[in-house]
Amino acid sequence: MSQIIRRLGVAPRLRGSASGATCPDIFELADGNFAVIGTDATDSLEAQLPADAARADYERIVVITRDTLVKAKADIPDA
Repeated sequence: MSQIIRRLGVAPRLRGSASGATCPDIFELADGNFAVIGTDATDSLEAQLPADAARADYERIVVITRDTLVKAKADIPDA
């Protein structure tokens, strides 16, 4: 498994989390992939996936706040 090399966006505490510990987050991994901490919404969203989308048994659909992604936008590479 790859290692986390940096957070994209700002820390949860800077996005208003009272504890700063349990909030959505996005991380870039050493292999170029991204890891996302979010709320598991697989059960409620899977039936709504478009016909050309699917997930493997080992994959989950996670939800992050709009603010988390917007604040990470500047850190997401173009390529």
